[in-house]
Amino acid sequence: MSLLTNVMDHSLDEGYAEAAARKKAEGTGGMPKTLRAKLGLAAGLVLAALVVTVGAAQARVAAPVVAKEREELIDRIDRATEAADKLEGSVDKLRDEVSARQREALKESGDSDQTELVGILSGATEVHGPGVKLVVDDAKEATTGGDGDPRETSGFSDTGRVRDRDMQRVVNGLWESGAEAVSVNGQRLTALSAIRAAGDAILVDNKPLVPPYTVLAVGDGKRLSTRFQNSADGLYLNALQENYGIRTGISVEDDLRLPAAPSVIVRTAQPQTEKGTS
Repeated sequence: MSLLTNVMDHSLDEGYAEAAARKKAEGTGGMPKTLRAKLGLAAGLVLAALVVTVGAAQARVAAPVVAKEREELIDRIDRATEAADKLEGSVDKLRDEVSARQREALKESGDSDQTELVGILSGATEVHGPGVKLVVDDAKEATTGGDGDPRETSGFSDTGRVRDRDMQRVVNGLWESGAEAVSVNGQRLTALSAIRAAGDAILVDNKPLVPPYTVLAVGDGKRLSTRFQNSADGLYLNALQENYGIRTGISVEDDLRLPAAPSVIVRTAQPQTEKGTS
C-alpha cells in the first residue's frame, strides 16, 4: 500500500526530467555533437536509403519478368491439359471399339449362352438387372485420430475419410454376398481390377475417384442387401459410420445398368484331344 500511495502522491515527471538533465550534462543524450558522429549518422542514413532504393528498383524490374514467366507457365499447363483431354478421349473411343469387337467375337463363338455368361462374369459385356446401390461418403466433419489410431497408418491424415482398404472390403463383401457384377462410380470391376490409394485419392484401375463413392452390384437385391449387411464387411462399414461419422446408405434397386470394363480380353480354354497315330 505504501508503494501505491507513493506513486499516487508523487508524479514521475520529476524523475524523467532529472534523468534527461543528467544525460544532457553527461553528453550521452540527444543528437550527435561532433562532426564525425554527424557524418557517420548521415552515411548510415544514406546507405539505408540506397539499399531500400536498390531493392525497390530490382523488384520493379523483376516483376514483369516473373509475371511473364507465370503467364507462360499457365499457357503451357493449359495446352498440356487440353492435349491430355484429347488423348483421353481418343483412348476411350478406342476402348469402346475394342469392347464392341470383343462382344461381336464372343457372340460368334460357340455356345451363345455360355459365351454370354463368360462375358458377364469377366466384365467384358454390359449388364443390367436387379441389385443393390451402396453409397459411401466421407464424414461431414472429419476429425484426426489420436496417437496409436490404426487408421493413421495408411497415409491418410483424416480418420473421417473413406480409404482404399475400406472400399476393398466393401467390394469384396458384395462379391462374397452373391453379387454377379460390381461397379464403383461407373468403373466396372473385374478379376484384374485394383483399388489403391495415391496420396489422399482412391484409384480404381488407376483412375481417381471423387466421393461420394457409388457402388452398384447386380444380383438378388433383397438377399444381397441382407447378406452384405450381416457379413463381417458390412459390420465393418457400420462400425466406420458409428465411430468416424462416415456416411453410408444401401438400397435395393429393380434395375441397375453397369457398363462393360474397358479393354478386357476374354480367353476360353478348349479341350484338346490327341489324334491316334497309325
